[in-house]
Amino acid sequence: MNPPVATASQPLALREFHAFEAHGARFLYMVPSAGIFRMDGPSVAILDALQLGPQGAESLIEELSSDYPLEQIVETIEELTEIRAIGDVNAPKQQVPNDLPPEGFPLTTMVLNVTNKCNLACTYCYEYGEDKIVDTKYGDAPKFMSEQTAEESVEFLLAESRGQEVAHLTFFGGETLLNFPVLQQTVAYARRRAAEEGKRIEFSLTTNATLLRPEIIEWLADNQIGVTISIDGPKEVQDGLRVFHNGKGTYDVVQPKIKELLRVHRTRPIGARVTLTQKNMDVLEIFRHLTEDMGFWEVGLAPVTTQDQRDYAITPEGKDSMLSQFEVLAQEWLQCALRDEHHGFSNVKDTLEEIHKGVSKAYGCGAGLGLMGVATDGDVALCHRFAGSPEHKIGSVTEGIDRDVQNKFLEDHHIASKTDCHTCWARPICSGGCYHEAHVQYGESSHANLHYCTWVRSWTHTCLEIYGALAEKNPKFLERFDA
Repeated sequence: MNPPVATASQPLALREFHAFEAHGARFLYMVPSAGIFRMDGPSVAILDALQLGPQGAESLIEELSSDYPLEQIVETIEELTEIRAIGDVNAPKQQVPNDLPPEGFPLTTMVLNVTNKCNLACTYCYEYGEDKIVDTKYGDAPKFMSEQTAEESVEFLLAESRGQEVAHLTFFGGETLLNFPVLQQTVAYARRRAAEEGKRIEFSLTTNATLLRPEIIEWLADNQIGVTISIDGPKEVQDGLRVFHNGKGTYDVVQPKIKELLRVHRTRPIGARVTLTQKNMDVLEIFRHLTEDMGFWEVGLAPVTTQDQRDYAITPEGKDSMLSQFEVLAQEWLQCALRDEHHGFSNVKDTLEEIHKGVSKAYGCGAGLGLMGVATDGDVALCHRFAGSPEHKIGSVTEGIDRDVQNKFLEDHHIASKTDCHTCWARPICSGGCYHEAHVQYGESSHANLHYCTWVRSWTHTCLEIYGALAEKNPKFLERFDA
């Protein structure tokens, strides 16, 4: 049999992928397609041979013919060429396409900043701390969103969600529950208007839990509101940075309120969101306390967004410690998944879902596209973290989206514009990272978050190994990510 026509004329070379192993099997994570392929013996042999340098197809066939049938080698070369794991040594590197989203891309999630006031004075807060980008204290925006603006926001969401049957509305702050009456009115209004439009709106909110009362908890449960609690861990951790304006710690206030919320509210899972800083780096203790002692269903942990000179900014050594502890929790998550059991570490679950769905991002997130944030005055921003910032305004709930501003944002923030990312194998998952993080760190939201590149690659590799292990040992578990 003659070698494949496509590979006979020029030597073959490795193309862009990331190899990983799990449970004795070898896999390829393809870049930029984000496909995952399990390698068999011939494919491993071919890639190992090309690891030493380009070779012609004839040479590969001759080298491997004593181990594998000729037809199998030829077929494997064709398959590896088709998925672009190998290719003509002289072929140009595949360019990152500048494929902007189609016009009329629907809004799927709207974050409503119903207040820009907070009853806490958390040291690291991106809204009120040293790195804030909006003057919420002396600025012109109202401190609380009005019922009228909230209803106009609902109409905006219904219109911009277009043909989507389900839209998502998340209430945010400041401390969200400071404007509880508007929450109640908005949910009732949105439910009625969505039904009239033949749609459904799902609701969620984030709160620091200090204002939870029995009647609020009952309302949250009755209305099936998803709740995320901002909490940093055990008492000594929580009281170190999450304090009232008088400096008093918050743990003793929120602990019984959270316990009551978890007891009563059973219609939606309740999650915890932890901000990690250099001052609270015991990831394992924090996770164990929040899941085992407090009873949270899921816990997500995120490093603080701040500039390097802050005393709570995570050092390079701190990032290494954070990663090693994340990996411990990831392995625990895997062992639970192999037994079809739940584990509450949402960081690994979220990344695995993206891997399973073959997500290859053109943008770091959906901000300014499928996700938008609304400030208290109705101005629409890229996301809730930019709400109220004139620099990041892309419209208003009454006048709609300024398409020219939106398109300029989409062009500037596309992965094709981030040349630092073009050689990174993890770019399908990361795509440069959070825009707000970039703005705080580099002064521009379109900048790639280069300070977390090594961390992101290491964490993505860990999650790929877990995915491969599940694919080998319990593939049915992965079906839950199909929804």
